[in-house]
Amino acid sequence: MAMAYVKVAVLGAAFVAAIPAWAQQTVITSHGISTFGELELAADFTHLPYVNPDAPKGGEISIWAFGGFDSMNPYSVKGRAAGLSSAPYESILVGTANEIGAVYCLLCSTLEYPEDRSWVIFNLRPEVTFSDGTPMTAEDVLFSYQTFLEKGLTDFRTVLATQVESVEVLDPNRIKFSFKPGVPHRDLPADMGGLPVISKAHYEASDLDLEESTMTPMVGSGKYVPGRIDVGKSVTWVRNEEYWGKDLPMSKGRGNFDTIRIEYYSDYDAAFEGFKAGNYTFRNEASSIKWATGFDFPEVAAGHIVKTELPDGSKASGQAFLFNMRREKFQDPRVREAIGLMFNFEWSNATLFYDLYARINSVWENTWLEAEGAPSVEEAAILQPLVDEGLLPATILTDEAVMAATSGERQLDRANLRRASALLDEAGWAVGSDGMRRNAAGQVLSVEMLNDSPSFDRVMNPFVENLKALGVDARLTRVDNAQMEARTRPPSYDFDLITGNARSSYISGSELKQFYGSETADVSAFNVMGLKSPAVDKLVDVVMASQSLDDLT
Repeated sequence: MAMAYVKVAVLGAAFVAAIPAWAQQTVITSHGISTFGELELAADFTHLPYVNPDAPKGGEISIWAFGGFDSMNPYSVKGRAAGLSSAPYESILVGTANEIGAVYCLLCSTLEYPEDRSWVIFNLRPEVTFSDGTPMTAEDVLFSYQTFLEKGLTDFRTVLATQVESVEVLDPNRIKFSFKPGVPHRDLPADMGGLPVISKAHYEASDLDLEESTMTPMVGSGKYVPGRIDVGKSVTWVRNEEYWGKDLPMSKGRGNFDTIRIEYYSDYDAAFEGFKAGNYTFRNEASSIKWATGFDFPEVAAGHIVKTELPDGSKASGQAFLFNMRREKFQDPRVREAIGLMFNFEWSNATLFYDLYARINSVWENTWLEAEGAPSVEEAAILQPLVDEGLLPATILTDEAVMAATSGERQLDRANLRRASALLDEAGWAVGSDGMRRNAAGQVLSVEMLNDSPSFDRVMNPFVENLKALGVDARLTRVDNAQMEARTRPPSYDFDLITGNARSSYISGSELKQFYGSETADVSAFNVMGLKSPAVDKLVDVVMASQSLDDLT
């Protein structure tokens, strides 16, 4: 990392009082910042190492999206934002595709911070302009921060409010964020540099509200601006020919398409037929049956459509069935385990997925962070205090990492059925004379699976049938896209079981409070399952305080 050190010498005690305390610290000035270790790109890098800086500009790429949209605001839980609706907005710092935990200046030329990272100053580029041609200044950055603090997603602003002490505009192109004492500062310069910047003048003149759904896009400084919008059906993004940063090393070879078009379909099969008809040009295939059996049409044989597999070494998606743990019946881990035993992945993979999938067992699957075996000595040392406090069972110190159950070749695995039955019996859900499981209060154990994708019915219906064999009142409820949004977002959380994602980052920090923290569980758009665990909360604090990659791991 290229660093410059600023040392202040003082001549007398009277003069010391006039110098801010932060100015007496050793200050690092750099073109980027890394969570751990050094930056890979030098200050004078000419382009990102994985792009062709001479890539031609022009043409269109078109893709498909599921459902519809009724908003151009990607930062509100109200409405459904159009695809790529965050594209017009840039942040002060940006990451790269080949480095983990590093961010570099985009809207800034340099950043300054002390070794303890208790504050950061961003030196903004004076040439930055919004897409309407007006200059971006530190006042826009301050306004954006204040707007997200007051009106951003509730879980986000709840965490943000615990981290930032003050924000100060030093001059039109310099802004300083000071952080609260007693909270980990490791990630905060990068976090503040990652906030989207919007035009204050346009926001106020248009009487916009970040919390509300709107078809009036905010104005940002990004490479693309809204083009043709057909509400709920199609949205097109157009490359801004006057983009302020097109000659920056960070931009060379990127943002090449003149237009990016997104076509919406309410049904997966209809979207595939649209691709076959040439309605859009690129498709990332997610359906195993389509991949295995659907690409036998003439355009593929003629080479007009290229079907290819690209190697992907990134972290797995974390796709999973998510319980709504706000509901009392799912708070008993035995009930959750019993229900999980009834999903037969092996049969599904062989019968429905053409053996194309592998089971995900870790939130950090396919990385060096995924859990393996019993806890190491170092891991046990972190867990032991939580066991001593009674927040975790002692068995966590010696048990192997939890792996999903293995099932047999038949849809209903009898051994897993017996295990699930024993768990529910132990949890107090006994089988009645009608074959249904009830608790001591006479309530039937019911599980409603909520689904808005017709193509996923074939995965969920066998799961429902297996649960019925267990004595569970299971059913699949099909809803449309708007209903799914309404029932799975705060404040309603009106569901039992859905398909979703267990989220994670390669280098984790305060976002874990949004994904898994108790404080935000009932307002979070990310912790959809509503996990509230004092043990998890304490472990998140440990993660946030880690000072090296080894500590984090």
